[in-house]
Amino acid sequence: MAIPIPSRQLFINGDWAEPLLKKRIPIINPTTEEIIGDIPAATAEDVDVAVQAARSALTRNKGKDWAFASGAVRAKYLRAIATKIKERKPVLAKLETVDCGKPLSESEADMDDVIGCFEYYADLAEGLDAKQKAPISLPMKTFKSYVIKEPIGVVALIVPWNYPLLMATWKVAPALAAGCAAILKPSELASVTCLELGEVCREVDLPAGVLNILPGLGPEAGASLASHPHVDKISFTGSTVTAVKIMTAAAQRVKPVTLELGGKGPIVVFEDVDIDKAVEWTIFGCFYTNGQICSATSRLIVHYEKVMNFISNAKSEGATILYGGNRPKHLKKGFFVEPTIITDVTTSMQIWREEVFGPVLCVKTFTTEEEAIELANDTHYGLGGAVVSKDRERCDRVSKLLQNGAVWVNCSQPCFCQAPFGGTKWSGFGRELGEWYLPKLQLFFSDNYYLNYLEYPVTEYVSDEQWGWYQPPKQ
Repeated sequence: MAIPIPSRQLFINGDWAEPLLKKRIPIINPTTEEIIGDIPAATAEDVDVAVQAARSALTRNKGKDWAFASGAVRAKYLRAIATKIKERKPVLAKLETVDCGKPLSESEADMDDVIGCFEYYADLAEGLDAKQKAPISLPMKTFKSYVIKEPIGVVALIVPWNYPLLMATWKVAPALAAGCAAILKPSELASVTCLELGEVCREVDLPAGVLNILPGLGPEAGASLASHPHVDKISFTGSTVTAVKIMTAAAQRVKPVTLELGGKGPIVVFEDVDIDKAVEWTIFGCFYTNGQICSATSRLIVHYEKVMNFISNAKSEGATILYGGNRPKHLKKGFFVEPTIITDVTTSMQIWREEVFGPVLCVKTFTTEEEAIELANDTHYGLGGAVVSKDRERCDRVSKLLQNGAVWVNCSQPCFCQAPFGGTKWSGFGRELGEWYLPKLQLFFSDNYYLNYLEYPVTEYVSDEQWGWYQPPKQ
């Protein structure tokens, strides 16, 4: 896919700025393994400049330019960003695919989600105006109380490489809607489209310093952001190992952190399913985005041998690589691996317990509902899980017992910006997306705050038709 890679600098204070130490990182096309360009590499020195720009953006004109501007004003900018991205969708999708390696059709779908997310938070930003100074009912008439909603301040947003612009948007859109100033740190492995977001912000005249974009290495840029004394909140999506370092740095200044981390999600398939539908959602749940998705339901837990037949009748001693596991023979270059299905695993095996972040599906059988739930929850992770059955009562019963931050019923992976998303256990804490994320970005925003302790989303596929993600092979 031949497309020129724009040469960009860091995006600080509303304009492009060369890294102070003039460092750059090569861009490697994962399809060809060729270097196709480079990106700027921020260091602690650049982080200091960006944080100062963000703080100035909050206080400029006594906050009236952004932090204390009406939600309608901020909504105007969010909608303008969405419009520009819509205009650039074909180019941005191609850049995403060349940079991070996902199929073009998926990159195009990501851009649609990016547009929708900015538009959704534009609507919520407008809604904040009506909620300002909302009265609180008190037991004594001699007092009155109301809610003031103010941005928490400067937020550091650190995102991974598998959904570069979409994961950035999940954080940037609500942060801007809430009136925060943000510093976005994309992954050094895929920063191209995030930098293009900087150009979009320039074109819509987003107030200087409201959004700053600093690609760079984790130890140099990410660590500096996490420990910076003038960053008020950190939102991180990535590995559990890195999350521990971020939490440690944030704890030194008692700053709030939202973490969305790895997973090893189960998909529990009962004997009463429609086989074609179960196959499709199982494949999609594990192999979508090349299996490089933290919420992938990569542990298939199936009821009886009857359902095992939709994968294979083969059995042997020990774990069996039933399909794939190699580099495709016709592809001599590029970072490719065949979709892989492994059966006959035990719960002590590394492949069953640890996140692969690739197209690998492990399969185990169960005989009782209780055994299925035990297998599903036997993991340190708790990001996403799924249950597939025609029995609605059973689906409801099992979904309540799965220890996951997100649960899917008769489907796997659909995620909407209107619903909260996040994990439990080693998969992190806090929620992003939906109205629930705004309380984490504003002070004294107490509406429904108890939901921070109670909520988890359940998403159910309710159509009688097969979803149609892929065309099954002809018999």
